Amino acid sequence: MTTPATFLPGPSFDALPLPGLMLDGDDRLVGINDAAELWLNLSRRVALGHRLRDEVIEQRMRVTPALCPLIERVRAEQGQMGRPRVRFELGDRAGGHSPRFGDVHLGPAPDQVENGVTVLIAPTDAADGMEPGHAARKAARQAIGMADMLAHEIKNPLAGIRGAAQLLSMSAAEEDREFTDLIVAESRRIVSLLDQVERFGDTTAPDLRPVNLHDVLERARRSAELGFARNLEVVTEYDPSLPHALGDDDQLMQVALNLLKNAAEALGQGGHGRLIRIRSFYDGALRLAPSAECPRGRALPLQVEIEDDGPGIPDAIAAQIFEPFVSGRENGTGLGLALVSKIITDHGGWLRVESRPGRTVFRISLAKA
Repeated sequence: MTTPATFLPGPSFDALPLPGLMLDGDDRLVGINDAAELWLNLSRRVALGHRLRDEVIEQRMRVTPALCPLIERVRAEQGQMGRPRVRFELGDRAGGHSPRFGDVHLGPAPDQVENGVTVLIAPTDAADGMEPGHAARKAARQAIGMADMLAHEIKNPLAGIRGAAQLLSMSAAEEDREFTDLIVAESRRIVSLLDQVERFGDTTAPDLRPVNLHDVLERARRSAELGFARNLEVVTEYDPSLPHALGDDDQLMQVALNLLKNAAEALGQGGHGRLIRIRSFYDGALRLAPSAECPRGRALPLQVEIEDDGPGIPDAIAAQIFEPFVSGRENGTGLGLALVSKIITDHGGWLRVESRPGRTVFRISLAKA
């Protein structure tokens, strides 16, 4: 490989909040800023000196549509060009590729880079049909009225039914107590379901304060390992430098428990896998789409991922996975992930999932305190 001319982009390039690449006249990468390293999961040490079409780059990053024709036009016309919604398939630790999307802006590089081109990427992952909270607000509207109705019209008479069954059990013959015990047990199960519906319908705003996410995740992990995940392996990969999040401690604990329980239940289906991984990291490039309240887009740099090696989400429900009463499990309530989505939306954050057989990852993105 021919060694490219040495060029060190200035501090202004590295400090850009958007992922940025710089190519020389031979289409070799001579600059990658900090945001690009994070967003593209591409290290300078590996990438610098290579062309975008080189195998070492394509193994880690596939771009559709290809950028090379645009780069040639910028170089020929010495003008600026843009292309919306470019797909970047980025290599992950499991050997697969995960999609991300961004609007790409290209222009001539500084004079020190002869015939060079600068590529800036405006990430749109969080804007893909994801006006902040759109899906969760729609789901909440559907469920809140149902929550009120169920809570008031069913819980009160159900308490009477359970009490009557307990009284009957005291005077029932031994062979009949099986039936009264069944009534009591099923009544309790229904009350538990209604409690979940009520929590989903709760419109109380979160009490936002600085929260140590690792404290929350560790409490949830210990609780899971003592209960529903006791027969599974739970491993952690925490970024020790992660700053505090702006969040409600109790609600984020509920989110972590729900996602861990969802992973554990997925691993219990058909003997697929036994590993849950909890990961935290910082992604300074991630922002929500601009809005009237936040014209630049709300920054969500704090990332938490909960991953399992189970069978994956069934294709039939993948698009509705965060809607209430949608579940891939027999006897599942379909409220756990809907509640997670609602809580993260109320925090002004973002939630997404990537799933395939052998790897499902739920990622939470939150603001700094």
